[in-house]
Amino acid sequence: MATSADRLVGTTQVRVSMPTAPGSVGIFGGTFDPLHLGHVAAAERARQSLGLEVVLLVVANDPWQKSPDRQVSPAEERLAMARLGVEGHQGIEVCDLEVARGGPSYTIDTVEELAQSGVMLPWLVVGADLAGMLDTWERADELRHLVRVAVLSRPGSPLRLPAGWRSVAIESDDLDISSSDIRRDVRAGLPLAGRVPEDIIRHISQQGLYA
Repeated sequence: MATSADRLVGTTQVRVSMPTAPGSVGIFGGTFDPLHLGHVAAAERARQSLGLEVVLLVVANDPWQKSPDRQVSPAEERLAMARLGVEGHQGIEVCDLEVARGGPSYTIDTVEELAQSGVMLPWLVVGADLAGMLDTWERADELRHLVRVAVLSRPGSPLRLPAGWRSVAIESDDLDISSSDIRRDVRAGLPLAGRVPEDIIRHISQQGLYA
């Protein structure tokens, strides 16, 4: 069972599902600059492997561990692309909590806000490249008690479980796609087909993103 809430993000009214079934929710956060087919495949694999009701793609407003090192596209653009990319994928929904909250995006704040809607002990879905960094996240000692962690395999990264966290490993599709490569290829005028949903490719072109 899920409830919905309307939120105003920028000038756009969005409807976000807030699942309330304990243990059936996955949180898959990211910058999604842009969302690509590897992200979608990872969310699908997590949902199926863990038997989740829904995986929430949580778009970061200010990804504080990335923004000091590179320019990040406006949150509203990344949110729009994420919504385009999951259309037609049952059980995967875009969550705008961090964009609506503003400021630096901390997973612990999102988990606590979801808990107010009845979402307890969600699965935190992370790639193998991030699993070893969980202890550097904001209020990590508190977060480890509020979530379970699903670590998805990723080409080039060893599939290891983070010490001290309740976690499982999931072998995911070997799609070697990265958002940084996509941004680079847009600048170079190279095709994105097969790596990025068609609706997002059109959005990138129409908005002149990454050029």
